[in-house]
Amino acid sequence: MKTSVIMPLAGACLVAVVVAAAGALAQDTDITKSKPKPASPIYGVTIPDGYRQWELVAPALEHEPLNELRTVLGNKTALDAYRAGTLPFPDGTVLVKLAWKHVQSPEFESALVPGPATTVQVMVKDSKKYAATGGWGFGRFIDGKPVDQAQHETCFACHEARVKARDYVFTKLAP
Repeated sequence: MKTSVIMPLAGACLVAVVVAAAGALAQDTDITKSKPKPASPIYGVTIPDGYRQWELVAPALEHEPLNELRTVLGNKTALDAYRAGTLPFPDGTVLVKLAWKHVQSPEFESALVPGPATTVQVMVKDSKKYAATGGWGFGRFIDGKPVDQAQHETCFACHEARVKARDYVFTKLAP
């Protein structure tokens, strides 16, 4: 009696393993056919996977002429460095700035809320790869596509002129 129950169960398990392996193989095949992520000119920076689940570094409100609500998110390496007061930031630090036009809230007269998204901007710390730009690579994206090379040529110059003493990072950790 035990054999008659065990054999069909073993067969079902074997089928499940084969189906799972075939699924994994198909996924590997799909991965090799996937398109590479759009990368920024000059730096080759891409929008990191899962960045929207990262921790908040700080929000900001930009007035004229931008009129944007912004938030900066950081990966674990970034947040650990912020909390420890580590400068320069260690290699592997990634910061992502999200920006939206701000609009009047329809529910609250005194509130500005996110309207249309404008950009996603990315900074990646790799002191060897980006030695010529203070150890940072930059990416600016609109609708998931990198902006042109001319705009990327302005990134480091702006950071260097204003926040060199803070390892070229504008955003401080919000209290």
